[in-house]
Amino acid sequence: MKFDDARFGEHGGQLTYNSYLRVPQLLSQQIPESDPPAHDELLFITIHQSYELWFKLLLHELSDARDRMFAGETYLPRIRLERCQSIERVLVHQVDVIDTMTPQDFLIFRNKLAPASGFQSAQFREIEFISGLKDPTYMDRFRGLTDVEKSALQRRLDEPSLWDGYLVLLDAHGFETSTSDDRFAALITIAHDREKYGALWDLAEALVAHDQTWSLWRARHVLMAERQIGTKTGTGGSSGGAYLRGRVETRFYPELWELRSRL
Repeated sequence: MKFDDARFGEHGGQLTYNSYLRVPQLLSQQIPESDPPAHDELLFITIHQSYELWFKLLLHELSDARDRMFAGETYLPRIRLERCQSIERVLVHQVDVIDTMTPQDFLIFRNKLAPASGFQSAQFREIEFISGLKDPTYMDRFRGLTDVEKSALQRRLDEPSLWDGYLVLLDAHGFETSTSDDRFAALITIAHDREKYGALWDLAEALVAHDQTWSLWRARHVLMAERQIGTKTGTGGSSGGAYLRGRVETRFYPELWELRSRL
């Protein structure tokens, strides 16, 4: 389309803000379960729907970063991961909003949520799978997933991860990656010669930063949950805060973290 063909301004009439963003449809999706609606239930729904939108964008960016690494690229994968870090920092600060809800106000509608739980977020688990933290047992533990969600999760389990993409890059640059010793030797070489391998080093650091900001979100989520429900079990039947706290120490790229100890 030529620039002169675009109909800018209200007189154009080809597209509107509401129609492009599907605003009416979007705003119709916040439906409280409590009757009469508890005041803070809209807050709870809005926050979690926002998370799912951010998760969708994260998966879009992470998938592209991985695919470009498989294509031999180093620059754009790093740019994509840096965008993901910015999104994940938003996720961390977004918890501050839900922390304005008191435990008493949450209890008014919390029982209406069972057995729904954040554990059932398919996109959250997709992010972990594509990042490299794959656990097939989740497929048996999820409840209430649609066929589309199950298919997406299985695809993420079966397809390569971001770490696999990074190893392909190392192979392309002549490094051996068959064993952990090979990989550590490669990473140490890269770390000590950033003049020659700066792009590989920067990309590895972008992976670590993605790992770190996701872990920070997990930790912030734990504190929020404990502030809201203490030691109560989760609505999905998990141990609540104890389960979440046990996930804080998980890492997507343990070898990149172990590298620090070997330098």
